[in-house]
Amino acid sequence: MSFEAFVKSHGNHLQVSRNDHVFMQGDESDTLYYVQSGLLKAYYVSREGKEFIKSFFRTGDLLGSLSAVYRGLPCTFSVVALQDCDLITMSSSKLLEAVRKSPTLSQEMLDAMMQLAMKKEQREYQFLTLSAKARYKALCESDPELVRQVTQNDIAHYLGVTPVALSRIKKQLQL
Repeated sequence: MSFEAFVKSHGNHLQVSRNDHVFMQGDESDTLYYVQSGLLKAYYVSREGKEFIKSFFRTGDLLGSLSAVYRGLPCTFSVVALQDCDLITMSSSKLLEAVRKSPTLSQEMLDAMMQLAMKKEQREYQFLTLSAKARYKALCESDPELVRQVTQNDIAHYLGVTPVALSRIKKQLQL
């Protein structure tokens, strides 16, 4: 059985309305979420109240706080729906038990973890080696649909700049 088929047959459906949180930074959660439809953002809030967007999730993505799921620690980030979303929830222990028993599920979970690691590696590379302008250009080239779907404020927080700085970058690129 494929990972997607397993989750759909053993999970529970959850409707999340736009602007509602799936979980909050500091919550305890052993739940994983499979996105059937919609768009969500994962973000951190600093002690000073500043928001930093970690990532966005769309149809077909699996999300959850790995620190919470695997280590039992509080969630280090929050997830909020940017659109109405249809999710499938599953206890991580239930999924891990099935993964241990099924070579197919195990391989698909390994593939998903490798994709996540490569995505994080690419994001880390961009933050450490590219200017904000270059990061914005790369985002526009690699994911123009996301740039159209989210607010300028969210794009700025994702790129690690202020909305004013993003406006300047956009203006410079139009020259």
